[in-house]
Amino acid sequence: MSLAPERLARFARHIVLPEVGGAGQVALTKAHVVLIGCGGIGSPALQYLAAAGIGRLTLVDSDVVEDSNLQRQTVFTTADIGSSKAEMAAAWVRHFDPALDVRAVNVRIGPDNAGEIIAGADLVLDGCDNFATRLAVSDACVAAGIPLTSAALGRFQGQIANFAGHLPGHACYRCFVGDAFDNEDCDTCAADGVLGAMAGMVGSFAAMQAIRVLLSGHAALGEPQWGKLHLFDGLAPSLRTISIAKDPECRGCNPG
Repeated sequence: MSLAPERLARFARHIVLPEVGGAGQVALTKAHVVLIGCGGIGSPALQYLAAAGIGRLTLVDSDVVEDSNLQRQTVFTTADIGSSKAEMAAAWVRHFDPALDVRAVNVRIGPDNAGEIIAGADLVLDGCDNFATRLAVSDACVAAGIPLTSAALGRFQGQIANFAGHLPGHACYRCFVGDAFDNEDCDTCAADGVLGAMAGMVGSFAAMQAIRVLLSGHAALGEPQWGKLHLFDGLAPSLRTISIAKDPECRGCNPG
């Protein structure tokens, strides 16, 4: 596969990077990413995935746009209030780059439908807002053999990691949080607050980590950093990284 002349011009700044190059850009063009959640994390992540030329995007969100979202959910406008987030995010992509294949999935994802929704993806990027959904997505990714980029945000703290629980010796997201959070009980932005710019930082970094996975085997930037949890403190500011070990008792990524 080669890029058309107008696409070469669009992605010239990628192609001249030795760490990406033409082969890397072609890999991004052929990739399929499923984005779970089009909110504070999902909006900036989507913008940079689309800007990177990810050829196929599936956007999953069951919520509608509210005026309180506009402080951080950057693909929406006042005119979108009351409309489906997934549909409006897909409309943004079509306006931004008509060459991309985008599909909106306006349903709540859970254990019963996660496998079907993510089928055929090269990577899932999860920026949703509750543990039950995150664990359902993680389990489905392990079962389907699909890498997972997970990103979370609260107040001035962010967490981003790539997981490959389907690969021998590598942790899954459930190895990180365990089973105790397999429910709907979690902190919310409405209760605790969140700085809009922090959502931008976390979403953009999540897109960067997703691109690392998609470039693996195609370009020098393709080091997935499996199980490396990057912790942002926006108040300091600072960044530290810890390694998530595979849990031999994890029911999400161990056979049996």
